[in-house]
Amino acid sequence: MEHQTTLLLTLALAFVAAFIFGFGASKLKLPPMVGYLLAGIAIGPYTPGFSGDPVIAGQLAEVGVILLMFGVGLHFSTADLMAVKGVAVPGAVGQILVATAMVVGLTTLWGWTLGAGLVLGLALSVASTVVVLRALEERRLIEGANGRIAIAWLVVEDLAMVLTLVLLPALAELTGAQPAVGGHAAATGNLWLLVAITVGKVALFLAIVAWAGPRAVPWMLQQAARTGSHELFTLAVLAISLGIAYGAATFFGVSFALGAFCAGVVLSNSEFSHRAAEDSLPLQHAFSVVFFVSVGMLFDPSVLIREPLAVLAVLAVILVGKSIAAFLIVQLLGYPISTALTISASLAQIGEFSFILATLGISLGMMPAEGRDLILAGALLSLSLNPLAFAVAKPMLTWMRRWRSILVRFEGSQDLRLARLQSLLDANRKGGPPAVHGDELISRWSVFADLDYRKRAELLSLFTPRAARPGDRIIRKGDPADDVFFISSGMVEVGVRGRKIRLGPGDFFGEMAMLTGEPRSADVTAIDYTQLFTLNTAQFDPFVARHPELRAKLDLVARGRAAENVEPTGRSKRP
Repeated sequence: MEHQTTLLLTLALAFVAAFIFGFGASKLKLPPMVGYLLAGIAIGPYTPGFSGDPVIAGQLAEVGVILLMFGVGLHFSTADLMAVKGVAVPGAVGQILVATAMVVGLTTLWGWTLGAGLVLGLALSVASTVVVLRALEERRLIEGANGRIAIAWLVVEDLAMVLTLVLLPALAELTGAQPAVGGHAAATGNLWLLVAITVGKVALFLAIVAWAGPRAVPWMLQQAARTGSHELFTLAVLAISLGIAYGAATFFGVSFALGAFCAGVVLSNSEFSHRAAEDSLPLQHAFSVVFFVSVGMLFDPSVLIREPLAVLAVLAVILVGKSIAAFLIVQLLGYPISTALTISASLAQIGEFSFILATLGISLGMMPAEGRDLILAGALLSLSLNPLAFAVAKPMLTWMRRWRSILVRFEGSQDLRLARLQSLLDANRKGGPPAVHGDELISRWSVFADLDYRKRAELLSLFTPRAARPGDRIIRKGDPADDVFFISSGMVEVGVRGRKIRLGPGDFFGEMAMLTGEPRSADVTAIDYTQLFTLNTAQFDPFVARHPELRAKLDLVARGRAAENVEPTGRSKRP
């Protein structure tokens, strides 16, 4: 009877332990994700006490990855992918090559074979989509250009790993590796033929999805919605996401996650996309927790004692080597520091594909078993430290901007490129007024209208992109005032003194933060998917100090706003 309750026992242990450790982590001001990983270690086979089944936990975690990638696809259209391909494709490929080369050099010093170094390098070069998506959602970056580039970057990485998994057996034969007992047999045949077959299968899958998906998927959801049953609609969403994922893996050799992503992309242009996202969200959260627990269950803590220097070297590659490589590549491709830092922080961890590669590499005899321990140690530590990478990104951005005055013209052009990319992404959405570029937003405020190109570029470099979804409260009445907001696309509603005022692309609000420093006088809520640029007073004050001619204009506007706040009229009231 015991074997029949393994699934239930594993689920119960995972959720209970995750809640206990996650709650404890939050009380210690740590990300709950750290608690989930520790929960996995606690119920794993390498620690005493009750243990869950890591195989079953891994399969349940795969469901979480599928649902999460389906959600990513719902918010990421094919047009968005094409819009950012110029940075995502060369960036991801370049970063994979650089990270793999670093690890091959490191493993050569350890005395490993070339094949072992390649497997470990590829495993460390790819980041976890689960982690990145949650981090971007928590920071409200997923709708912005930087978030879209990060997601596309990871999609390219996943595609590269799909190709790698197919070609790895052939590569094992070329390197003379001996498969482990019960492992995969080395593939025979021409390597380029395998590449052609793999690319052809993926292309065929994408072609079928592109042709049949927009016809079949929305129709299925429409039929489910017409029944009036909430349960049937939710089942239809699950059937589509899991069914396409299974079909992609079984018939075309595409990963479950990428199959689910394509299903989400197909549905993204449907009128049911928002409802599908809402229905699948609770399941995404629940099973993504199981994913982190399953990672912890695979971790053998003794590796930290047996191979401390090797673990530190692996962690250095993940946190430092990959991040620096990504930062330099993004800068070379002509995008601003804010984009480079977002990508660098996103890639400072490893995830699900790393574990798959490690398992296959060991079964093919390409990598020793201790390589998996190093990968799991690097995964656990990097996943725990990844929130810190995002936390330091903002102060690093502020510090770097203080020292780049010589490059202000170059940096200004980079920010303009990002603003234009954001406008293109916004234009891909159906309906709504056109987006407004960052440089045009500056000229809408009379204070900045007469700035020359150099000063305008310097000011634009201080802008920070921010995204808001319908219902997000951007400003709360009574909050401290430290930012002014410029609307690039979307719409917000200002609630002040019983009135509702709507602002759209080209409008700005919150400028009293720069003029008086008084608390916010109104609530501001997004009523559409909205893209904004923010200007912080801590960065704006030094700019005004360098250009004192702006002070008189700001004082004049402040006096006018003060008069309006006494007798508000029209839409001139600003929070």
